[in-house]
Amino acid sequence: MANQMDILTKVLEESARLVEEKVDAELSKLNEMDEDDLERLKEKRLEALKKAQKQKQEWLSKGHGEYREISSEKDFFGEVKESKNVVCHFYRTSTFRCKILDKHLTILAKKHVETKFLKLNVEKAPFLTEKLRIKIIPTLALLIDGKTKDYVVGFADLGNTDEFPTEMLEWRLGCADVINYSGNIMEPPTMTQRSGTKITKVEKKTIRGRTYDSDSDSEDD
Repeated sequence: MANQMDILTKVLEESARLVEEKVDAELSKLNEMDEDDLERLKEKRLEALKKAQKQKQEWLSKGHGEYREISSEKDFFGEVKESKNVVCHFYRTSTFRCKILDKHLTILAKKHVETKFLKLNVEKAPFLTEKLRIKIIPTLALLIDGKTKDYVVGFADLGNTDEFPTEMLEWRLGCADVINYSGNIMEPPTMTQRSGTKITKVEKKTIRGRTYDSDSDSEDD
């Protein structure tokens, strides 16, 4: 046990030494800069800020920054064509879990301006839901460069509970690279699983002659 503690102490000391050396090197580099170097560094950072602001304005002009409803399949193709990253919520007004997603997507749309967040009523998109093979409502289609890369079907990937935090959905979208996620992709924000207390009930609904599954939540009595 004492030997293990000695090894751990040495590892921690070595890590601290490497970090300190790196910081010292950066400070030394800054000290060696003359006024011209500092001015060029300042200009480079200012240019990067201007570029980022210009990109943000371009995204906003295309409808990013807010969670919007589109009214038709034609609108869907137009919206997807002009934006690199798109999250589209295929919903039905009678499905309660769609309203839960609405709340989280409204928050994420404002936070992740780099991605366009949309919602489309499946009753108005029979061709599209068939083409994308959407069978369970709600479903999020995650598109990159006009192509569907991934789906979030129901709440199975979100802990299978109505009470999942916005951060859980954010993490799931980050896993698909459809947003710029700054957290740890390898680990969800919450590891608490409620299996055993929640079950998924599949409820049959018919929309314009076709059957969809409604992903709804119920507690096991």
